[in-house]
Amino acid sequence: MSDQPRHGIRPDDTLPPVEPPSAGFLVQLFVVPLTIVSCGLFVVWGFYWLAQMGNDPESYVRALRRNNEGRWQVALNFANDLRGAGGAALKKDAKLAGDLAGILDDEIASGRTSGGGNAAEQAKTLCAYLCRALGEFAVPEAAVPLVKRAGDANDPQTAQAAVEALAILSANLAAAGRAFDDPAAVAAAVLTASTSDIVSLRSSAAYTLGVLGGTKAVERLQQLVDDGGDDVRYNAAIGLARQGDEAAWKTLEEMLALPDAVPAAGDQKGQAERYRRAMIVVNALKGVGLLVDATNRPPPAAVAKLITTLGGDPVADVRTSAAALVRRIDRLGAAG
Repeated sequence: MSDQPRHGIRPDDTLPPVEPPSAGFLVQLFVVPLTIVSCGLFVVWGFYWLAQMGNDPESYVRALRRNNEGRWQVALNFANDLRGAGGAALKKDAKLAGDLAGILDDEIASGRTSGGGNAAEQAKTLCAYLCRALGEFAVPEAAVPLVKRAGDANDPQTAQAAVEALAILSANLAAAGRAFDDPAAVAAAVLTASTSDIVSLRSSAAYTLGVLGGTKAVERLQQLVDDGGDDVRYNAAIGLARQGDEAAWKTLEEMLALPDAVPAAGDQKGQAERYRRAMIVVNALKGVGLLVDATNRPPPAAVAKLITTLGGDPVADVRTSAAALVRRIDRLGAAG
């Protein structure tokens, strides 16, 4: 198996760790704790900094080094700038990645992430966004701090952010024609995270293993596809599909069979669950497409039947995705 993502697909293109409401991988995954959001003063100061700094990396670094409770806003905006079109040059700046790594190390060493309360939540959120920013780089040096944090059992929130960031970093490096300096260390850190007792961390690890690829990653995904956590199974199935492994079929069928439920007016929880189901089904359809492309064979009969049925699904995105996949499968049959 290759150690790079297959088909030239970024991690954004398949199933993100399922935590509705979410519309993309990582950007919407990092949920700012309500205790932080409630600190209006710090939010105001955070946006003030953003307005003053623009996209000057040195200004970001200086602001992040201040011991101020609103720094998570700066880290968030920096990550978004790196992700945007204007961040192309910054992604290649190894020194800048090293500066962020140092800030992350200092924050962890300060002990502020331990314990409870508002201060600890703010510190953890800052670390999560710093990990996310490091993942947006396209230099192998950015992997070093992420590998270190991915295996930190004492701080699962930062570990999860680091694991997710490694998936993005892997794709960025591949797009730039580069690779990890120590891919074995990266894989080992994510494999360790995949054994966590915390479902959300296992789920993120399953996703990242599917991006990394390699024999050990696929072997672990073949175990995780039978995990007791729904999100873990789903991400493992997408990861296996990405790697062209037909062990994904059973769980992909499970995902496609999830029923739609129309919530009552004003039922926000029901709306979130309906969105979650649609997201899972659409990504399962993408997974089927990956496997069809990899094997050059149509899906099993039970899966094909579900895809046809989904062509009449009440959710437009599901209908559109199913119809497009049916056409691809039909073309495959005609070519055969």
